[in-house]
Amino acid sequence: MNETKLSWQERGRLWARLGIRLVLTVLALLLLWTVGLPLLSLFAPFVAALITAAILHPLIRLLQRRLGVPRKFSTLLILLLLFGLVGAGIGYLGYAAGVELVALVQNWNGLLESLQNTLEQIETMSARFWDMVPPQLNAAVQSVTQGLLERLSEAAPNLLNLVVEYTTEKAQGVPDFVLALIIYIMACYMLTVDYPYLRTQAAQHTHRRLLAFLKQVRDTGLAAFGGYLRAEFLLSVVVFFILLVGFFIIGQPYGLLLALVLAVMDFIPIIGAGTAMVPWAVIDLFTGHYFHAVELMLIWGVIALFRRVGEPKFVGDQTGLSPILSLISIYIGWRLAGVLGMILGPTIALIVLNVVKIGIFDGVRQDLAAAAEDIMAILRERPPKREE
Repeated sequence: MNETKLSWQERGRLWARLGIRLVLTVLALLLLWTVGLPLLSLFAPFVAALITAAILHPLIRLLQRRLGVPRKFSTLLILLLLFGLVGAGIGYLGYAAGVELVALVQNWNGLLESLQNTLEQIETMSARFWDMVPPQLNAAVQSVTQGLLERLSEAAPNLLNLVVEYTTEKAQGVPDFVLALIIYIMACYMLTVDYPYLRTQAAQHTHRRLLAFLKQVRDTGLAAFGGYLRAEFLLSVVVFFILLVGFFIIGQPYGLLLALVLAVMDFIPIIGAGTAMVPWAVIDLFTGHYFHAVELMLIWGVIALFRRVGEPKFVGDQTGLSPILSLISIYIGWRLAGVLGMILGPTIALIVLNVVKIGIFDGVRQDLAAAAEDIMAILRERPPKREE
């Protein structure tokens, strides 16, 4: 392979271009971090309302064409239906949680008695076990255990204070959340009504090439996000059948209903089936149903294993990413932004890949290739031989 060695003038221009691109990239990232993210947090209700308006626009336009009603009326009807369903769902969940909490309080004495019996059984088993241990080892372990219990007793008040401070801080944020929710609902109606006009104005004041680029990014993002939702739906369907078979094997009452509810919970990344199954198993341990607790944890273990193994494959098939790229994007997104990063990771990765395919980074790639060839040519160059 013959590398191309550049002249000093060509080399200076090449490295100047690379340096300028590097500086612009760093400045863009700093600007995004220092200005973009705070602005996004400040205007979060309006950004969410704009996204909602874009999602509801096709449905509202279809309703206008079919019924011939004004856009304001169709927007009001759709938003009332949407927020009514969401509010009813949240209200029902709150009511169900309240009923369960009241039942828990009413049965509190029974739970404490069961817990006390369980602790007495554990204490009896521990005493039998330590009787079989040599005295030297028994004394050492008891000393370590005593020290651990003393540390826990000292840390308990601090932990309680932290819990109280965290709860107080979250309670103080409730008024801000309610205000942001009201602003979001009002902005949803205004932006959804004026969405066609706003989109037309934005298109008229945007350069054609930039507009085409943004449209392609939008289509790619929507396709990737839709593929992610399809993948999560398919995963939840499989989880439903795992739960259904598992409940059928252990003879769980209302197995079909429970499997359906837990599969719906598993579809929501921030909740998951383990949110209900793990506390359920812990309560079974406290109430003495050890075998049932083990059965529940086995079923949840199968679900968790399937999720970890199957999610990259399902997401990759539905979004167009290879399984390894899907796994990398999910992991990096989770490390950077938690659950939201897991959702947006494959979408952002697919957008970046499509942007690269457009050719927007061809100049950078060519300059990097030229710089690499120039460096290799310099390294391969041999000094002239001295005449003896």
